Amino acid sequence: MTNILLTVSYDGTDFCGWQRQDKSDNGSPVRTVQGEIENALFKMLKVPVKLSGSGRTDSGVHAAGQAANFESPIDTIPCENYVRALNGILPQDIRILKARKVEKDFSSRFCATSRLYRYFIQTKNPPFASESRYRWFISFRPEIDLLNEMCSCLRGEIDCASFAASGDSSLSTKRYIDNAFFFWNKENPDLLVFQIEANAFLWKMVRSITGTLIQLAQKKCSPNEFKKILESRDRTKAGITAPPTGLFLWEVKFDGIRRHV
Repeated sequence: MTNILLTVSYDGTDFCGWQRQDKSDNGSPVRTVQGEIENALFKMLKVPVKLSGSGRTDSGVHAAGQAANFESPIDTIPCENYVRALNGILPQDIRILKARKVEKDFSSRFCATSRLYRYFIQTKNPPFASESRYRWFISFRPEIDLLNEMCSCLRGEIDCASFAASGDSSLSTKRYIDNAFFFWNKENPDLLVFQIEANAFLWKMVRSITGTLIQLAQKKCSPNEFKKILESRDRTKAGITAPPTGLFLWEVKFDGIRRHV
């Protein structure tokens, strides 16, 4: 058995998230990224294969660099062949970018030291039709200095209960955040990007933080208002949840410090 690590990109618009769901409410299978890749691996290897992702993305959320590993029963297949073979089977909204051999005890989920997300916000002028699936459009241009001052408190180990969705089943709401900041895209001066990196995230946490920050910036609130919301550990004090449209799992890192989840 060979443990293979895949780097995966996908357009999450038409998926019910990453995690395989064999039955929906009406008893029919639903379309997921994990399910599509496992089906492609079955067609390629002729045996069922279990794919383990670094984390789950919700319905409508995209990925530029999701990480997932599986054990291949065929040791003679060169790693690079998985990229070509799987992309020939998979639908166009999933692409395998890389494949490499990893240690037998490697797990995409448990060996990941941080996950980096980017949220894309089109300001002032609506995005092109080809970009609308990957942007949250807001009709105003927020003050980036105010946004970065507000989110400067997102550093270190923090109780993020204020930004957890009501259905989150995590044992702890504490997460270690490495960095969180906004920047303007160099090629599109109206495209605002929010980047946040942490050891792990609560359900809808990135979207809740993004929505709250943008809402506060629109009202031109004091930077201390966001800190008060964070310290309240009360989701009802936070703002809106940004739509999934603009959110990308951008990169999964394995070379940092392993922190608790």
